[in-house]
Amino acid sequence: MPTYEYACTKCGHQFEIVQSFSDDALTKCPECKGKLRKVFGSVGIVFKGSGFYKNDSRGASTSTTPPTGTDSTTPTPAPAAEATPSPTPASTSDAAPAKKDKPAAKKPAAKKD
Repeated sequence: MPTYEYACTKCGHQFEIVQSFSDDALTKCPECKGKLRKVFGSVGIVFKGSGFYKNDSRGASTSTTPPTGTDSTTPTPAPAAEATPSPTPASTSDAAPAKKDKPAAKKPAAKKD
């Protein structure tokens, strides 16, 4: 349940109270029976950095609306995902051969008696 802060407009008494969302707001000061008002503080959470907005996760070239001067009924192809180049087979050309990854180390086989 949330905690609400109240302040009296007559005597200035401030206090906090835990109330349910469905509870009615308090209207009378417990000290002087004056009129109460809710005190709204600063936001308790702040999102800093990138990744919190819908457009942060998109690439710079992606757009939700078609560029002007194009037919909106023609589907536009999706941008190709960047892929790592695959190693090329060794050839007789003067080019240096592509680097190959080392194979994973094999575990020794268990001996059977």
